[in-house]
Amino acid sequence: MQPEPPRRILLVDDDPTVTEVVTGYLERAGFLVDTVADGREALARAAAGRPDLVVLDLMLPGLDGIEVCRSLRREEPAPAVIMLTARGEEEDRVLGLEVGADDYVTKPFSPRELVLRVRSVLRRRAAAVEPAAGALLRAADLVVDAAGRRALKGGRELALTLREFDLLVHFLRNPGQAVSREQLLHAVWGWEFGDLSTVTVHARRLRTKIEDDPADPRLIQTVWGVGYRFDASAQKG
Repeated sequence: MQPEPPRRILLVDDDPTVTEVVTGYLERAGFLVDTVADGREALARAAAGRPDLVVLDLMLPGLDGIEVCRSLRREEPAPAVIMLTARGEEEDRVLGLEVGADDYVTKPFSPRELVLRVRSVLRRRAAAVEPAAGALLRAADLVVDAAGRRALKGGRELALTLREFDLLVHFLRNPGQAVSREQLLHAVWGWEFGDLSTVTVHARRLRTKIEDDPADPRLIQTVWGVGYRFDASAQKG
């Protein structure tokens, strides 16, 4: 059996010190690393090199990280994205997640932690494409094929991100259970620690795609002080 080729990482940051340090850690971890310093070059390099994952600074010259992430998410297949933000404000982190980032790291950060996050995201991405056992999952007018990674509402296919799909499958496989954001962070993201707003953002985005009225959710119900509960029996009122 031939060994798997090393994963390709595109590092997008205009700080030479950050670029040098992070590149060294990623290469020592066995990754192939390509680097660029601005947003437009990042899109060109991603299109040419097809990286497995992009480490993307939020603040970039020319085209900022948010717009780069939006563009990357329109690619097929789209690379995983870990966003770097220096400001550390919640709205920056939430915006990054809303446009499709898989994870984020706030500057200043530990390069070792970043390597762990890269491995975690790639591991989740690889697991997501493996066939999953079991029949179709159904609730209300939703039909989800976990093995084929397809979700339909009322017969129309839903455009779900990787994490949104995994979150929906987890809910469908655990109906009626009150689950905390910490439990979801571990079960869906595979993280032992992290910002719980990650779960909140994805639950809100998922509601906009599967609920008849996202302002009055019937399927993904908030359990105050705990997290969420999925009501598989909910019907349109």
